[in-house]
Amino acid sequence: MVALAVGLLVVAPLVGRWLPAGGTDASPAELLEQARAGIDQQWSGTVETTGTLQLPDADRFGGVAALFGEQTTMRVWWRDAEHWRVDRLLTTGETDIRRDGDTTLEWSFERAEATYSRDPAIRLPRPGDLVPPVLAERILRGVTDDDVSPLPNRRLAGESAAGLRVRPPSDLSSIDHVDLWTGQDSHLPLLVEVYAAGEATPSVTSRFSAVSTDPPADEILAFEPTATTDVKVEDVLDIADAANQYAPLRPPATAAGLALGPASDGAVGVYGEGTAQVIAIPLRDREAGALRDQLTLTPGVEQDGERTVASVGPLGVLLTGRDGDGGWLLAGTLTRDALERAGRDVLAGYVFLEQAG
Repeated sequence: MVALAVGLLVVAPLVGRWLPAGGTDASPAELLEQARAGIDQQWSGTVETTGTLQLPDADRFGGVAALFGEQTTMRVWWRDAEHWRVDRLLTTGETDIRRDGDTTLEWSFERAEATYSRDPAIRLPRPGDLVPPVLAERILRGVTDDDVSPLPNRRLAGESAAGLRVRPPSDLSSIDHVDLWTGQDSHLPLLVEVYAAGEATPSVTSRFSAVSTDPPADEILAFEPTATTDVKVEDVLDIADAANQYAPLRPPATAAGLALGPASDGAVGVYGEGTAQVIAIPLRDREAGALRDQLTLTPGVEQDGERTVASVGPLGVLLTGRDGDGGWLLAGTLTRDALERAGRDVLAGYVFLEQAG
């Protein structure tokens, strides 16, 4: 009897994973709305992301290269878009990022350091951007009912999930399709797979291994530094935020036919939305030179006196200019032709701040 009881305790958590995926009465259009609504739900869970993109590992951009080129495990507590906590689990400990309103806190367990900063609208990608509900909401911007089709159901994170294939509505996109599955109980996107054109395996995968829709407790989201914690306050979050605040430039209103987004209120331009989007960041020579050197090591790179450009899966990276000149960094999910056009448009259309009036 004791052995049987122990066996049941061990097996019970696995039963949900073994059950077959059930059917769904939801239409593709209904699943599309459910996936979009996931960003507004409260939840907590464990997320695993896998990126296969070998991006340039230059100074100031190393975190982005790791995010899209490695496997990442996260514990996440999500109340809403302005109140959440993401713990990135490392072999030596963890690094936490928490948002409370317009403030971001990054806490390193190993270094016992906590850094507060404002949370800007324009910044580099971070781990929380790849959790399934956030990634799905971003990808689905601009997608209509005509761009989706059903996929077979799957069993994910202990529940049946209905599948949906998304085709980019813009022919400028370098993404071939995105497959996502939404839980029939949680109504959350549980798995998102992003495929580049011509690729049979996903370039980026984000999945829940466990999820709950119970609201996160206040004490989980709160942070109290210990007596030994080194607490700092930074004026800028990262290189994109710094350039946006302080570079004396303004990007043009359009690039490759894509309009400048409403968040672009400084030197950095964000164009397009969803599966066809590109960011343009002005760089000083120091940052541009290091990135240019790394880009030359990327397979398939093209370089001349005007630009250095490479494509890694669905992500295109273009850096204008040559050594000693600084340059504009453009990165996004555009085809090579569209990315080249966007680079030319930014160079031809940007202005110095003193000329903008």
